[in-house]
Amino acid sequence: MPFRLLNSRMVEAQVIPGQRLFSQRGAMLAYKGEVSFTPSITGGQGGVMGMIGRRIANEATPLMSVEGSGTVMFGHGGHHVHVIELTGDTLYVEADRLLAFDGTLQQGTMFMGSQGGVMGMVRGQVTGQGLFTTTLKGHGAVAVMAHGGFIELPITGGRPVVVDPQAYVAHRGEVRNKLSAALGWREVVGRGSGEAFRLELSGHGTVYVQASEEKL
Repeated sequence: MPFRLLNSRMVEAQVIPGQRLFSQRGAMLAYKGEVSFTPSITGGQGGVMGMIGRRIANEATPLMSVEGSGTVMFGHGGHHVHVIELTGDTLYVEADRLLAFDGTLQQGTMFMGSQGGVMGMVRGQVTGQGLFTTTLKGHGAVAVMAHGGFIELPITGGRPVVVDPQAYVAHRGEVRNKLSAALGWREVVGRGSGEAFRLELSGHGTVYVQASEEKL
């Protein structure tokens, strides 16, 4: 795995000749060795069509390509960082949550409505997140960001996990999502007032939740 957590808000990446990483532009804090940083137009292996799809989906977070030989320290905005290791599966994550990821991973865009039906389509309106989400698939590591730290919740058959949509960061595995209104839900758990929404995830996989409702 090319990423090593230095502390809860910084990650170190090992850059190896012949391989490359991608990171958010402006996320490099320091580096050692012979390392080059180049603005990435297509942003990973999605190619031109992937770039077009991300722009239509408002998922065009600026990226840079990192290549050479050395080590690079990444961090952004003082956000907490979590490293996720993919072993052939797919990670679904908002583009602005990506700090850095392996260049071997295939990047794409998915319309959330295809998983959650009509309620999935209105997800962006009630959570402030896009109707589309970024996908990363393959073997490699991803460093993602959140407010207040992370928790990993397993999703197993017959036992769906319900989260506050604004605390949702990402998920992986064979997971279905359903966004629904829950009148008085916030009063029940002691927060806020009025109508609330809940995101229900079912199937088999993992959901990553942040300890905050703040957006990046």
